[in-house]
Amino acid sequence: MPITAQHVSDTLDAYLATYPAEKDALSVLAEVLDEAGDSIASRKEYRGHVTAGAALLRPDGRVLTIEHRALQKWLLPGGHVEDSDATLLDAALRELAEETGISPFQVEPVGDVPLHIDAHPIPANPDKGEDPHQHFDFRFLFRTTSDTVGLQETVELQEEEVTACSWQFADMLTAEPLRTRVMNATR
Repeated sequence: MPITAQHVSDTLDAYLATYPAEKDALSVLAEVLDEAGDSIASRKEYRGHVTAGAALLRPDGRVLTIEHRALQKWLLPGGHVEDSDATLLDAALRELAEETGISPFQVEPVGDVPLHIDAHPIPANPDKGEDPHQHFDFRFLFRTTSDTVGLQETVELQEEEVTACSWQFADMLTAEPLRTRVMNATR
């Protein structure tokens, strides 16, 4: 069953219960959610739509980043939700596996509340017939459950979307408050 507006609303409410100071910053998400309803999970919703990302931590405190081919930026693994995703957490786990080849059996989520929700603009992509729009990226924290995860040979990149990967110490992340929250999780 596809992700519903109710699930997005419930997840947003749980997040804001943990991080109430972000209510104003995420007001645009709340507005689009009210207007879009269940289409908030559709990549064709150009007022904005939800995406899901994974901050994957190794035991040594490094976090996995990928170089996104289309955006030419270093990001956390993640992307659009699909109809097969029951929850935003499921979508983040699926995207992690698709983009890096890391098995869902090699990671475990750290709770079911996102570590961070980021609202950011996405430019038009004429090649895909996409207008400019907003992404509301629900980023979840995962930890590796295997000592071999994190070795370069265990990562198989989805080459049509990802050009490279790197394990960075959390202090190398530049986006706040994501950086601080990932750093706190390494302690």
